[in-house]
Amino acid sequence: MTQTTLGVEGGGTTRRVLQGDALDVLPTLPRDFARLFYVDPPFNSGKKQARRRVKVTADAEGKRAGFGGRSYTEEVLASASYADRYHDYLGFLMPRLEAALGCLTDDASLFVHVDPRESHYVKVALDSMLGRDAFMNEIIWAYDFGGRSKTRWSAKHDSIFWYVRDPKNYVFDFEAMDRIPYMAPGLVGPEKAARGKTPTDVWWHTIVPTNGREKTGYPTQKPLGVLERIVKVHSQAGDTVLDCFAGSGTTGDAAAKHGRGFVLVDQSADAVELMERRLAGYGVDVSRG
Repeated sequence: MTQTTLGVEGGGTTRRVLQGDALDVLPTLPRDFARLFYVDPPFNSGKKQARRRVKVTADAEGKRAGFGGRSYTEEVLASASYADRYHDYLGFLMPRLEAALGCLTDDASLFVHVDPRESHYVKVALDSMLGRDAFMNEIIWAYDFGGRSKTRWSAKHDSIFWYVRDPKNYVFDFEAMDRIPYMAPGLVGPEKAARGKTPTDVWWHTIVPTNGREKTGYPTQKPLGVLERIVKVHSQAGDTVLDCFAGSGTTGDAAAKHGRGFVLVDQSADAVELMERRLAGYGVDVSRG
């Protein structure tokens, strides 16, 4: 198996996107180069994940009504999609996570982002692979958007498991945390209220806004703010961040924005094309399968 050259000796200058299945690509990467590993794998929801994308053009005969009585024509564009269904989810996921371990430094952190349908199975499997002592936190990313169920409590959160390679040696930069408003600022005084408080293991953060500049149109895109918090606290400037289910490239965006390098892997040609466009300003190097 040919090893992929990344130039990781440059410290934070590595900015690569690699197309291919993580199980094939990860063993070709250099050893011990990434200090932070984040993955947002398919959630095994049993659904086809897709985003509807349209192009709207002003047209006096158009059937779509707009502001001020204007009319528009709507054209449906091609959208990235994938079937989010695996008969043996752990059999799919865990070998790919294990393949990433050789790429990580001894003081690296691992963040595995899953949803409540699979989180308990994944947690037990991660404990078995890494050791229960390596588990640091289950972070709950909570959001408040979308439809409401009338038959059960509406599911509005994901789980992000944080593990470390060495429980006695890892990066946790407390001072790099962004601060959030107090829910009852009148109880803490003006000085504390102005400074804000540090987050807990429950992160309230909106999903990517439908009409926001951040939106790429990629299914299951995660907010830049969530990844920025992870990158800032769990790595240092000059480090390299690895993501082997890179999707829309949010991990790379967060890493480069804060002076880190990145190596992003995804088997989807659509994802690779999107990441090439999104990360072009950082001088990304793309290798297609």
